[in-house]
Amino acid sequence: MKKVAKRPSIDPAVDDGPAQVEAYLSAVPEPAQTTLRKLRAHLRAAVPAEATELMSYGMPAFSWKLGRKQACLAGYAAFKHHCGYFPMSSAVMTVMAEDLQAFPSSKGGFQFPHDQPLPVTLVRKLVKARLVELEQKDGR
Repeated sequence: MKKVAKRPSIDPAVDDGPAQVEAYLSAVPEPAQTTLRKLRAHLRAAVPAEATELMSYGMPAFSWKLGRKQACLAGYAAFKHHCGYFPMSSAVMTVMAEDLQAFPSSKGGFQFPHDQPLPVTLVRKLVKARLVELEQKDGR
């Protein structure tokens, strides 16, 4: 397996999240690049239309403004031996534990192989769980 390319340096003066995400993905070797591009497309379809794409914690992510607060909905990244998905919530990891049994995980995220994109149904469920959590916190 090829080593994951060094993450591109992000110019903090540039506030173009999709361009920064594209730079990140372009630096990821195959097959992880194709896998993450598929995940990005699944996430775009699952998040609210007003969600924004950005780099957060050095990884591509989607953020959503709920009321006055901006909150990350999901992040993803390539690592040397796997890809990772991060729902930005340990509560979502707990709620989704049964669905995530097949994946090595921690309280903050889970791993999946470079060459095996996540099922779209799982991505939708993860995003929905995060949205429900954020709406409950906001009192909606």
